[in-house]
Amino acid sequence: SFIYEIAWIRMLSLVLGSATHAFELMLSAFILGLAIGALAIRERADRLRDPMRTLAWIQWAMGAAALLTLPVYLASFDWTEALLSVLDRSDTGYVLYNVARYGMALAVMLPATILAGATLPLITLILIRGPRGERAVGMVYGVNTLGSIVGVSVAALVLLPAIGLKALLVTGAVLDMLLGLALLARTAKVDRAPAERRPGLPLLPLAGTAAFTALVVAISPLERSVLGSGVFRTGTLDGAEEVVFWADGRTASVGVLDYADARILTTNGKPDASLSLRWLARDTIQTRQPLSFDESTQALLALVTLAHRPDPARALVIGQGSGMSSHFLLGSPEVGEVVTAEIEPEIIEASRAYLPWNARVFDDPRSTLIRSDARALLAADPGRWDLILSEPSNPWVSGVSTLFTAEFYRQVAEHLAPGGVFGQWLHLYEMTDDLLLGVLAAMYPSFGDFRIFRVGGGDVLVVASVEDRLPTPDWPVGQLPAIAEDLSLTFPVTPAYLRRTGFLSRAALVPLLEGWEEVNSDFDPRLDLRAERARYLESTADG
Repeated sequence: SFIYEIAWIRMLSLVLGSATHAFELMLSAFILGLAIGALAIRERADRLRDPMRTLAWIQWAMGAAALLTLPVYLASFDWTEALLSVLDRSDTGYVLYNVARYGMALAVMLPATILAGATLPLITLILIRGPRGERAVGMVYGVNTLGSIVGVSVAALVLLPAIGLKALLVTGAVLDMLLGLALLARTAKVDRAPAERRPGLPLLPLAGTAAFTALVVAISPLERSVLGSGVFRTGTLDGAEEVVFWADGRTASVGVLDYADARILTTNGKPDASLSLRWLARDTIQTRQPLSFDESTQALLALVTLAHRPDPARALVIGQGSGMSSHFLLGSPEVGEVVTAEIEPEIIEASRAYLPWNARVFDDPRSTLIRSDARALLAADPGRWDLILSEPSNPWVSGVSTLFTAEFYRQVAEHLAPGGVFGQWLHLYEMTDDLLLGVLAAMYPSFGDFRIFRVGGGDVLVVASVEDRLPTPDWPVGQLPAIAEDLSLTFPVTPAYLRRTGFLSRAALVPLLEGWEEVNSDFDPRLDLRAERARYLESTADG
């Protein structure tokens, strides 16, 4: 059952989104099914003539129902596309959207979880009637708890990365159906005369189960271009022209998809990095063009932050993404070491699809890639950093908002060396003024000075220092030979170009941030709880 839960949560994240509220809906659907199953068997259990045989059929049916979630899951992509085409991006629309999402989670999970909920009472009943008596209750719950732990651990940490999402669900379903057949064989063996008892599973039911499994698997292809479409965000299933990379990692399903004009890296269907295809056909392009897609953000995050500390002995980049930001930092010969921390190993592998535009991340001896959570890395590292650049995913993704809290910023400030600077990426799209100010208010007490720079169409960079004044920037960093060569496809990134991206200082925000009560923190995670609504409403923090 917990193998199913891991598979369903990942599957539904691709169609419903991976925000905290989406996980709440999935978890509620799972627990509701278990409760209904336990309630349904409660009044019937004592009247069962052969509870072992009933358990066997329930076990087999649970595996079959879990397997049949594959075609239902595929249909949910079309349901979501149709739903978002008719709903308004309004508060009422958001309520209806969540009700409909809950319905989809129930459609996928409920049949199998109702059957799963009936198994525990039945097993308890069977063993209580045996020689163990009431001691069986403790044993059943102990084994059930152990099985839950093993199921979650093996599914999430071993099977999912090793065999993929679809195979994980099929494995759980086959195990359940085989358990059902084994119990049926056992009950049939008990009913037969001693001379007729033979070991092993019955051949005909086994063949039927194999044929049923093969049929459902065959009619349920999980097309990766659809899985990576991000339909919950875009409202469309327009598929990519080519899937360059796909892997189901421990924390996310990661893809690299080529569209007509861009190569996009996605995590659970959400774009996290992009690059114009003209970069990948550099030899055929002769004219300079403006930065597009995420190119400006990926380049300018590094260059603007580096300008404020052009000679960092140690630099930390939080989030690999395409790897281009770390690549641009390493374009300066004055940089000593760049450590890139990425929690999902498959993103590191996926970013190789952006070679040669991130080559220094993989080839430069000054580069170190660490598979770690950023907060854990800072907590374990007693040293100081001259430059820290935080470039995680969008904060409406569950768990990411902890990299935008007051506690995280205090941790960063404590790990900055004298004269060190901190760069924080933020987005204005799918955001509200109050949420954005909540993040800036979280930064406000920990940093004596900061300045905000516009680095993309909907992206900003906050460069901060624990000291009273930011260091004077060295804007010609964009003209360093290696960096200038990287940017030879674009308009020149001149000192004036970089200087003009800055537009707002900490001092200008003091009247707003002094006493601002809606501060994003670990203990009051406003961003985590409200950012998904802003995403659905397509709000913009344009104040």
